[in-house]
Amino acid sequence: MEYRKYILCLLVSLAICAHAVAQQPQSRPATRVAIKAGRLLDIRSGKIRTNVVIVIENDRIVSLTDSVPAGISVIDLSNQTVLPGLIDSHVHLLLNWKDQSSFSVLRMSSPQGALWGAYNLKTYLNKGFTTVRDACEYDSAYGQFALRDSGKMGLIQSPRVVAAGSCISVTGGHADADSLAPDQALPRRPNIADTVSEISLITRRDLKYGADWIKLMATGGVMDPLSDFNVQELSEEQMRAAVEIAHRARRRVMAHAEGTEGIKAAVRAGVDSIEHGTMLDEEGAALMESKGTWLVPTLNTFQMSVEIGLANNQDPVMLEKGKAILKYQQPAFALALKHHLKIAFGDDDDPEFVSREFAALVRGGLKPIEALQAATINGAELLGLSDQIGTLEPGKFADIIALNGDPLQDIKVTDQVVFVMKSGQVVVNLLDKSK
Repeated sequence: MEYRKYILCLLVSLAICAHAVAQQPQSRPATRVAIKAGRLLDIRSGKIRTNVVIVIENDRIVSLTDSVPAGISVIDLSNQTVLPGLIDSHVHLLLNWKDQSSFSVLRMSSPQGALWGAYNLKTYLNKGFTTVRDACEYDSAYGQFALRDSGKMGLIQSPRVVAAGSCISVTGGHADADSLAPDQALPRRPNIADTVSEISLITRRDLKYGADWIKLMATGGVMDPLSDFNVQELSEEQMRAAVEIAHRARRRVMAHAEGTEGIKAAVRAGVDSIEHGTMLDEEGAALMESKGTWLVPTLNTFQMSVEIGLANNQDPVMLEKGKAILKYQQPAFALALKHHLKIAFGDDDDPEFVSREFAALVRGGLKPIEALQAATINGAELLGLSDQIGTLEPGKFADIIALNGDPLQDIKVTDQVVFVMKSGQVVVNLLDKSK
């Protein structure tokens, strides 16, 4: 009997060991590839380097050299302009951008929103954006976190996602989705905070379920039928409480802020980035400069919403607000440039048209290289990922795109993306005739 127990114990031990070994990562031969870049844009200096070979091993850049190492496969981009994968710092993934009515989010289930998110992420990837920051969603189930994590696990083909949680708003504010009549009102949604204690609870809820950023609605906005973009909504005390909680958790805070006083209150409260800043004044610009607060101006979304009018079910009141605020946009952006504010690229619109933001930034006063830096090194710094992405340098992720044409001469060629590599994996290659 003792002998049988001994054998049984031995067999169990061997099974446990075999299972443990099976769970260990299996070593695989390193995958190496070289990209021949006919024109490589050094995003830091703004200079073009010719005939550069980028050597990649697995998901990282190993070296930039002038010759292809022996024995590895080659991707020929000799006739293209090569630059780092792009970064959009203001997206909303869980939306059908073809329906911009005030009721669209109420017609969207969480599962349907996640499916739209997967579609939107693939669109961003096809457009050369290998990293995006989701700037909050209405979905109380946090579909954006599921998308972020699914991309990491390889379940979906996706850019790298950094995600905010709820769109934290006051009752009747820019992110109060309930625009129904008072006798038809919906139950209070979990993103509504009218006191300091309520905003603390929502901030902690967002952090509990995985928020990388906290998103605050400092002012009213344009794309809703209720709020006034001139009006500060969350109080400075509320925003300061959210910032304190988030920063203690080593997370950052962004604030939707269009009206002048709300911008300044958010900056004083310590937010890390101002989204839109459409009515920025001299005092606000100086305050942002002194505190090092980032600006994500999202110029195109305001311009495009007026351009398309009511075509995408935009409510008439939203269109009128868009027309009214647009006159403030360029003077505000000029002040941002005057005060040398740190600017990151963010489109806040349909990913199908994301490259239009580059042209809008250049029309607003940035040089083409500065617009490209906003979507590369600046975006990486804002997201705290400068050691991983934003430039083509050894040790960084192999996030690489190629354009037909020279974006320094014509910024609109940013819409001519013919090659995309994300973390060493080719996801778009329009030059490969075999496919």
